Amino acid sequence: MELRQLKYFLKAKELLNFTEAAKALNISQSTLSQQIKQLEDELNVPLFNRIGKRITLTEAGGLFETYAFQCINRANEGLLLLQDLKNLNTGKITVGVIYSMRILFAKTLIQFAQQYPNIKIQVVFGTTKDLLDKLNSHQFDFVLIFHEKPNEPHLKYQPILTSNMVLVTAKKSSLASKKTISLHEVAALPLALPFSGYSTIQFFEEVFSQKNLEPNICMEINDIPTLFEIVKTGHWHTILSDTSVNDPEVVGIPIEGENMKRTIMIISLKEAYEKQAVKKLYELLRGI
Repeated sequence: MELRQLKYFLKAKELLNFTEAAKALNISQSTLSQQIKQLEDELNVPLFNRIGKRITLTEAGGLFETYAFQCINRANEGLLLLQDLKNLNTGKITVGVIYSMRILFAKTLIQFAQQYPNIKIQVVFGTTKDLLDKLNSHQFDFVLIFHEKPNEPHLKYQPILTSNMVLVTAKKSSLASKKTISLHEVAALPLALPFSGYSTIQFFEEVFSQKNLEPNICMEINDIPTLFEIVKTGHWHTILSDTSVNDPEVVGIPIEGENMKRTIMIISLKEAYEKQAVKKLYELLRGI
């Protein structure tokens, strides 16, 4: 059994089409088919059902997928371990970050890139759920998200920052001069909020429910800059973490209550190899 055969199998499983898989791997279809057939012969069980030009995973193929994925990852981690011996002269970091951390993370990213210019960094912004799903699929070295209740044994949690939840309103709004605002007052206001896939709105749905409050949600928008444009009209307000508020035409009013703070954490896979470059980025993040 060879690593390339496992890679071919996983690509065929992903696309469920030998022609497309071969094209993606930059090999001929006959080579792909031959290698997968050799793998099946060695395992003594078919991994795919072949129905004309279509293919589907067999039950054995579905079970084998997890182990093939683990083998590829372990081999990649061994390669990364060797590359780290080059004193951070090469390498790549892939990070998932929630939208509300984009401002603070950008500052850290600039620091890191200046200190380690040879390390390539890929940053993906998304919702907490999407980022965690991709982390569990080994697509990220780590994610930077809100998380109050660490409970997954296969994940490593590192708290780095506490963020206050605020009502975001226009600077010209009559509310702008308030030092704090109660949750009851917030519930009565016309609100434009992020989609339910965002961790912040899920957090507030629970908080409103606990207080038996029905918020006046007029709009749901999956883009923070657009939310700011709506808020700046003075007719609507939104709820975000204070780390998100960086527009000079809006202000963030802290919402009263002990549970109006959220914890931002670095979350990674506990058993995955931790690159030296990732550790250096952790150090900068802890200094936020």
